[in-house]
Amino acid sequence: MAQRPIAEQVSQRSSERSAGRAFLGVSALLFAASAALIVMWSSAAPGMRGMAMSGGASMLWMPMPGQTWLGMATSFTAMWSVMMVAMMLPSLAPMLWRYRLSLDATGTRHPGGLSALAGLAYFFLWAALGVIAFALGALFTTAQMRVPALAQLAPAATGLVMLAAGALQFSAWKSRHLACCRPAAREAYGACGGAPAPGVRAALRHGLRLGRHCVLCCAGLTASLLAVGVMDVRAMTLVGIGITAERLLPGGARVARVVGLVAIGAGVFFIARAAGLG
Repeated sequence: MAQRPIAEQVSQRSSERSAGRAFLGVSALLFAASAALIVMWSSAAPGMRGMAMSGGASMLWMPMPGQTWLGMATSFTAMWSVMMVAMMLPSLAPMLWRYRLSLDATGTRHPGGLSALAGLAYFFLWAALGVIAFALGALFTTAQMRVPALAQLAPAATGLVMLAAGALQFSAWKSRHLACCRPAAREAYGACGGAPAPGVRAALRHGLRLGRHCVLCCAGLTASLLAVGVMDVRAMTLVGIGITAERLLPGGARVARVVGLVAIGAGVFFIARAAGLG
């Protein structure tokens, strides 16, 4: 009789290892595919940059000949969504894995499918943010084309955005949302909306809740990416590394402040260059 619980534990651990390998494999495949697509898009259209705050209008925010605004917005949102998968998946995957383990612990059926639904809900919020980003980018680019003086102020505006993004990294607001985005912050579940629960609706709510905290937590870094260049692979890589580091490394709040210092330094550099000092 004593052998049965041990056998069940061994079987459970074996099942978890198999599920873990499958989860890691799918996550790695999604990351690699999304990163490859972003590199291909960026290489194929080097003139399609970000908010064009460094001066000059960007092709990214304006329809091509024969293209409608709806088609342009749809294309941008698709590109943005793929980019968010590449940037956010490394820090999201551990949270989804913890969610899956919590479902396993309660005996919930189809924990992998529910975890996937939570991930889809999470990236749905990022896609919605892409629609807003496109609208703002199109308005800003149109204004630059109509008022040439705005283009001259754009480089300094990039620096100001970077300074604001860096300052936000030191705020209590940032720390609160960051705690909800760190997979090891088990005690933060209460403040972040409750512990994960089984069921399709609960999975969708959990993904939306994670997405909301993550979007708010990354507000400053996302704004800096838009200012510097949303299709700049170097900027995407640096922002993605910063986001992943502050979520996964020990002492996330300290890491966030280091990222903030880097952003402030970049802001000073852009302002100095705009003033002709660099």
